[in-house]
This record gives sequence, C-alpha cells and structure tokens, in this order.
Amino acid sequence: MRTGTLARSIAVSGAALLVLTACGGDDEGGSANGGGDGEKLVNVYGVDGNTANGTGDDFSENGALAGMRGTQPLTDLGEDFMSRLREVDPNLQDFNYAGETYDAAIIIALAAQAAGTNDANVFKDYVNGITFGGEQCTDFAACLEIINNGGNVDYDGISGPLSFTDAGEPAQASIGLLQFGDDNRLDADATDFVITGDEANAATDEGPAYAPAGTTGEPLVIGTLLPLTGNLAFLGPPEVAASKLAINDINAAGGVLGQPVQLVEGDSGDTSTDTATQTVDRLLQAGANAIIGAASSSVSLTVIDAITGAGVLQFSPANTSDQFTDYNDNGLYFRTAPPDTLQARALADMIIADGNNTVGILALNDSYGTGLSENTKNNLIEAGLSEDDIVDLTYDPQAANYDAEVQEMVDFNPDAIVVIGFEESSRILQGLNDQGIGPQR
Repeated sequence: MRTGTLARSIAVSGAALLVLTACGGDDEGGSANGGGDGEKLVNVYGVDGNTANGTGDDFSENGALAGMRGTQPLTDLGEDFMSRLREVDPNLQDFNYAGETYDAAIIIALAAQAAGTNDANVFKDYVNGITFGGEQCTDFAACLEIINNGGNVDYDGISGPLSFTDAGEPAQASIGLLQFGDDNRLDADATDFVITGDEANAATDEGPAYAPAGTTGEPLVIGTLLPLTGNLAFLGPPEVAASKLAINDINAAGGVLGQPVQLVEGDSGDTSTDTATQTVDRLLQAGANAIIGAASSSVSLTVIDAITGAGVLQFSPANTSDQFTDYNDNGLYFRTAPPDTLQARALADMIIADGNNTVGILALNDSYGTGLSENTKNNLIEAGLSEDDIVDLTYDPQAANYDAEVQEMVDFNPDAIVVIGFEESSRILQGLNDQGIGPQR
C-alpha cells in the first residue's frame, strides 16, 4: 500500500467489499483476532466513495482487495458512452457519476429551452417535468426536436429512468453491484445492476406550458463546482469529462435559445478549505444561470444558500445525503444522484443476501457518511437484525490513524463490516487486512 497522498479516481456510490479469510478462534467458527486453527469469513462492504479501480492503486500486493464487492449509483453506461468520455479525457479509468453529471447538464438545457429563458427562477419549474410524462427521448437532439415540434419531453438519460419526485431527485435509481478481482481492479464480468425505489413516487405536475417552439434568448451559462483538488479530487475526472461532453452534444444540436451554451469550470475543493465558496463567488460573477455540483454533500451544504439565494439553480450529480430532500432551497436545488435511502436499501439487501447476522459499520463523520450509515442500519433492522447485532462507529477523516476503530471491529467480531468513506478508506481497509478481517485473501 502506498504511503502519503492517495491519488485515486473513484466513484462516490455504494460498494460492498467481500472479505475472505481471517484466521481465528475455536472450532465453532473462531475469533477474528487470531488463535487456533478455525477460519472466519468476514464480509466487508463499502460504498460509492471507496469502490473503483483507483482504489486498487493504493495497494501493491495482488489480492489485497480480491473479492471485495460493493454498491454504487451506477447504470450500464455502455461502451459507446465510455469511449466518448475517453475522447474528452483519455486518462479516465473510472466512470463514477459520469452519467449523472451528463444528465444534469442535459436536463438544465432542456428546461431552459422549454421555459424560453435562461432565468433559473423561471426554468426551475420545468426541471421535474422534463424527466417524466410526455414523449420519451434519450439524447438532447431528439428531445429538442420534440420541443420544436410542440411536444413535451420525457428524458430518460444515461444514468437511468430519472422520474424526479417533487423534491427534484430520482424516484428510482440504478445501483451497480461491483466486485474486485485478484488484480485489485473491478471485475467487469462480475458487475450486476439493480433498480431501487419506485417510479410511482415521481411527481405528477409536469410544470407550465412550454414556450413557443424555436424561442430564442440570452445564452445559457452553466458553471461547474467539481472536485479538482483536495481529498475528493479522485471524483473529479469522470464528472468533468461528462460535463464537457454534454455541453459539446448540446451545442452540436443547436444549443439553447438559439445560442451555444457557455461552460465555466470551477473547483469545489473539500470541506477543509474555502475553495468552494470562492469558486461559487467567481461563477456567480461570471453570470452562471446554473451550477453543476458539488460532488460532496458536505461541500454542497456550505454553498447551497449562496447559490440558491442568488437565484441560481444548483444541480448535483453526486450528493446523496437525505438532508437535501427537504432543504429550504427556493425550489432551485436538484440532483441526479439518488438519495441515501435508495443506495442504502441495495446495500442492506446485499448484506442480508450474503447471510450476515452481525454487522459493523465504520462511517465517515459527515453528512454523507452518517446519513448512509443510518439508512443502512435502519434497513438492516427492517430486514430482521436487532440493534445488538449492529455496531456503528464514525471516524474523523483527518485522523492520524484508525487503529482504535479497527480494534473495535476486531473485538465485535462481526460477520460483515461496512466501510463508508472516501480516499481515507484505503488506510482503514489496510488496517482491517493487517488484523485479518479485511478483504485480503
């Protein structure tokens, strides 16, 4: 495992890590912390913030992540879309939230055209309706043709069926079930997809009548608030590439309101800096009508009031915290990423399906980590586990080490361990490996 900065490009979605051997205990199954000749199988699960090919770059020993499985908001992107993303960024190795970022830009553009204006306070009322009802279409050009022919659109995007609720978030989502191979890379052949949620929970109000076909106006300006630096920078490349690809596709089809869409890029940094605040100020000064980002729920919580308070639409491709569902955002906050309630259901289903009766949860102490942890725990209890069967801990991502948390997992000796976090997860996984309860074979 490398020391120092962990340079990674991973998804922020849910991922389960199937941990294999842990020598221990007695003939009845043993103890996870060694002794005797028994063998205990520990199922370790992660989430979208720590399951991607980039994670394997933090481990030099083959098999360190072998069998590690997980969940993350992910759909079958298809080779064509991934190839087009690689044309934008040839160095891409992961595609986390690329579909969600692409769809965010397309929906913003369609809503502005449908409203006949780049004023977010007007086109916000069209966003939800773009994702359900009307005539189905799967790309901007086809949807624009429907609008220009006087019809209403139902955009089914790269990231799934969408179908937004009244709160401006997906009523259902595609969740990828992933697994690492012996080479510490994701095994594409082992990937499955499940749909969670219910389209019946989508909104029913399709919004106001569309503006007359061919309406022109001032150019739509879209800013991005995506992680280029900081401890979330591993999430940036696929999101940045997808935003550029979407704008290229929109403009190739004629743009919005008769004008090319303008893209102004910006860095969200992380919660340890004020980078996001500075970037938002710059984007607002640049005249952004909508801002795509941030990736981190915690970062979004630091800037959502500034963005929506300025009458600008914020559209996150990766925020999963359920705090945003009822947030007082003046109707200007939307997301293509599913809320934690949907990912947590898929994660809990995986844990139960693997036959685990006791579960330890190690979660990053922020709105993302604690929200996903709580929802996963609640789903596990609904599935039949008791409070005593689950130990949930939070940790500081800036901590010097995670020895204490790892030791608590050793002492609890669970059937499964869930790790909810970002790049610091590699150090936790290494600690679990060192204690014989990690994913190492």
